[in-house]
Amino acid sequence: MRSKLNNSRLLIYSHDSFGLGHLRRCRTIAHELVDRYKGLSVLIITGSPIIGRFDFKARVDFIRIPGVIKLHNGQYTSLGLLIDLADTLALREAIILNTSKVFQPDIFLVDKEPGGLKDEVISTLAHFKDTDTKCILGLRDVMDSPELLKKEWQKKNVMPLLEGLYDELWVYGPAEVSDPLQGLDIKQIVKDKTLFTGYLPRQVPQQVDTDSIHFPDKPYILVTPGGGGDGIEMIDWVLRAYETCSTLMPALFVLGPFMPTTERNEFLHRAELLPHVEAITFSNHLEHLMFEAEAVIAMGGYNTFCEILSFDKPALILPRTKPREEQLIRARNAAKVGLLSMLDLDSERCAETMVDSIHKLLLQDKPSKHKLDNLLNGLDSIADRFGELVSK
Repeated sequence: MRSKLNNSRLLIYSHDSFGLGHLRRCRTIAHELVDRYKGLSVLIITGSPIIGRFDFKARVDFIRIPGVIKLHNGQYTSLGLLIDLADTLALREAIILNTSKVFQPDIFLVDKEPGGLKDEVISTLAHFKDTDTKCILGLRDVMDSPELLKKEWQKKNVMPLLEGLYDELWVYGPAEVSDPLQGLDIKQIVKDKTLFTGYLPRQVPQQVDTDSIHFPDKPYILVTPGGGGDGIEMIDWVLRAYETCSTLMPALFVLGPFMPTTERNEFLHRAELLPHVEAITFSNHLEHLMFEAEAVIAMGGYNTFCEILSFDKPALILPRTKPREEQLIRARNAAKVGLLSMLDLDSERCAETMVDSIHKLLLQDKPSKHKLDNLLNGLDSIADRFGELVSK
């Protein structure tokens, strides 16, 4: 083990079978840490099929393990290989474990899933138990409703992992706003090693050729469902408002790379018919697009929420409620303290309701008007703690 920060290593695991959230969060943390510690190398292990479409800073690299995807019935299947799921999972576990043995990180940071996808990181956690490597579990500010999370973690037998194999838990949010472990039967030993970092602030990436980014040529509202795989109802509702009212502020829709092809093509066609709407499938410069926008309409995943706070944008959130209540709980908590407004996707979704909400959005206070202490201290807290652990 390299005990000095001028020659340190961080290994990040992100299962990422679907969506962009886990990968974008891990990338943000990795970039902050290599900026802070010039002798640090970061390796990200992920199952994301689109990790190659993102830019990474020097000393940050990735290994893509064979992909899997969750079906509508909740079961998983291999994404790109015509082999049995069990064989795919065995491949993933072997790659993770052997990479860990060769890389020998000072810190092993696991994103969200304590045991990994289908328990694939437990063997790696057990390997590190008798080494100097510190194992950290990173959790969102909201995981799910306590009732659903308790059932999920009981089924996966998570508590022994938290108690015995993890050295610390990092919650990427302030305790004053939300505690993802509230309502669970958590032993004191786990509470004692839990650190609430604050939300992870975002910055507009520097050294980017902004001429290569297509910005609308007039003030606009950014509409984004994140990865897009579960954003069909949201996009349809907002788009119907624009089809109904020609006087709304122009909008840029970023549909997301995981939106089903049929619905994506239909939305692109509908957008072409509207002079005050532009639509694209994906942008790896979403921070720039949000920074330049007048306001944001989104589903309210963790990363989008952090960007809304960081760039101080009035926001209208349309949270999903299935398969997790994470977005709904986060939106409700934030709306209570005036950080944003929200609409219920399970409502009738009338176009007139959305038109009225968009008009109100442009008169809405920015999040900064409702000052909350230590709201966006997450990256500083993580960097400080990383330095303390590696220097020991």
